[in-house]
Amino acid sequence: MPLSPHRHATTDRPQTPEEEIEKTAHEHEMLPRHTSLTLKITVLVVFASAAAFILSWALHELGMSGWISLPISVLVFAIVGYFFSRHLTRSLLELRDAAKAMADGDYSTRVVPHSTDEVGELAAGFNQMAAELEHTDQRRKDLIANVSHELRTPVAAMRAQAENMADGVVEPTPQNLELIVTQSKRLGDLIAFLLDLSRIEAGAASLEITRFNLRELLEETIRPLEIADAAHNHHIELHVPDTLYLDGDTDRLGQLFTNIINNALKHSPDGTRVLIEAHENDHDGTAVTNVINLGSQIDKKDRERIFRRFVQGDGHPGTSSGGTGIGLSIARWAARLHGGTVRVVDDRRGTDFEIRLPLRHAAAADSDDAD
Repeated sequence: MPLSPHRHATTDRPQTPEEEIEKTAHEHEMLPRHTSLTLKITVLVVFASAAAFILSWALHELGMSGWISLPISVLVFAIVGYFFSRHLTRSLLELRDAAKAMADGDYSTRVVPHSTDEVGELAAGFNQMAAELEHTDQRRKDLIANVSHELRTPVAAMRAQAENMADGVVEPTPQNLELIVTQSKRLGDLIAFLLDLSRIEAGAASLEITRFNLRELLEETIRPLEIADAAHNHHIELHVPDTLYLDGDTDRLGQLFTNIINNALKHSPDGTRVLIEAHENDHDGTAVTNVINLGSQIDKKDRERIFRRFVQGDGHPGTSSGGTGIGLSIARWAARLHGGTVRVVDDRRGTDFEIRLPLRHAAAADSDDAD
């Protein structure tokens, strides 16, 4: 009996979007690939042709005219072939209905892979795509709700303070004005975050390429982070040569290192170290920077997941979990804009974020050649 697109059955504990994505990806990888749709169709055609010939020959031997036996044979096996083909294309019909449901905004739709051929693989891939879209859609809704709340808070605080000053309830002292300045800075940070998100959605951003010293950029990046993190007593160790220069947009790369280092601080126990090392790789012409959160580790299965947008870490064993779940995505986006990479690598000391950036940017190299 044909099955239509359905939702996953409920269990004792509902699956999180991340668990469902990992489950569908695992099912896709474990799906056997020992059959082929082309082979099935070929066998069906050969079998139907041979059976039609045998039936026609048997009817002829029984004295039935060929003008009668041949049409009967063709009709019988056309009917049989039709039902066999319906079985082969059942998943395709479900995929068609599921695609229509997703076009209407229902990302919970799933299909059941009925075979291990290319159609079955397509069904498994569709389920993985649907789980990713459902996850992203839910995170986007959560983000809109969170950002709306965060925007409302500083606006309400500034408005209340300004009204109190206008009504003479409080004096416009430096301390009272500082509250407005603080809330306006918070509002500006939220707006900058939304701009970063829109740039990621667009897939690109303009770069202002300059030649800079990596150690100086890291020192400038670390300074405000240390001030903000003072209560947690983290110590940032910087081991970067003074002679390491590379091309890039310092604003974008500053944002990259800020997000990576801040992530390391948030997920480090109080009183521990964060180690930053850098060296030049002559083999591929890159500057390799490692930001190491000493002590904690990230499971290998989670190392790519944490770079997806709106995915937040569990916060253990660090000092803070919160956040928007987009900081690491922005870091990887900024690296890719420069032709570089960001990934988590094996390190017995702790979680090691490796940032590889080309020493020479293509735009800067072309400018030097033109000169």
